[in-house]
Amino acid sequence: MIEQEYIMLIMNCKKYVKKAAFQKRTWLSFIPSYLKFYHVIGDETMNQPYRFDDENQILWVRIPDDYNSLPKKVINAYEAVFNTFQFNYLFKTDDDQILVNQKFFDMLTGLITKRVPRPHYGGFIVNVDKPYLSQYNKIHPELPDKLPLYVTKYCSGRFYFLSRSAVSNLLNKKDFIHNEYLEDYAIGFHLNPVFKENMLSLATNQFFTDIEMSDFPKWVEEGKI
Repeated sequence: MIEQEYIMLIMNCKKYVKKAAFQKRTWLSFIPSYLKFYHVIGDETMNQPYRFDDENQILWVRIPDDYNSLPKKVINAYEAVFNTFQFNYLFKTDDDQILVNQKFFDMLTGLITKRVPRPHYGGFIVNVDKPYLSQYNKIHPELPDKLPLYVTKYCSGRFYFLSRSAVSNLLNKKDFIHNEYLEDYAIGFHLNPVFKENMLSLATNQFFTDIEMSDFPKWVEEGKI
């Protein structure tokens, strides 16, 4: 088991490897040395469940590399990290995010370590106080037309963190998470409520912004990717 206090997984796919390259050229080059990161890519043809490519900072998982498989990709990546590293906290974000405040991780780890008791889960908290049908298929038409969300609290997928104990709990719900379509909701919904009693609320929209695909031609010209 490899000792690594903080690990960050960034959900990526083969189609958008340029997003990962841009992240590496920009904000990922400034993250603290105590934070190890991997971009997560799916490859259902693999012989093994997962593979760490440390040279290219990629975690490959044996999962289809499509949007509907994102919950599967996430929980299988968590399992790979859980089995490989002795970590305290796992951070999750996406390949379409840019960190706009370089002090974010120092601030976050400080908040986590000073809080009593230490939180197991945190991010931008979404409170689903009554069931409703998601309209997210209007953005991602590959999703089912009728996708119910039930009462729960979860952290937005833009960025959230989980303790090792929380990840362990989620791995016991792996089969249930495989049947979900919305990754961030699935994590919050299936996480045992005991791990949400001391959630840390983060205004992640103040620290991260979206990468716009329309910016890619400009980045190529500027030599950033």
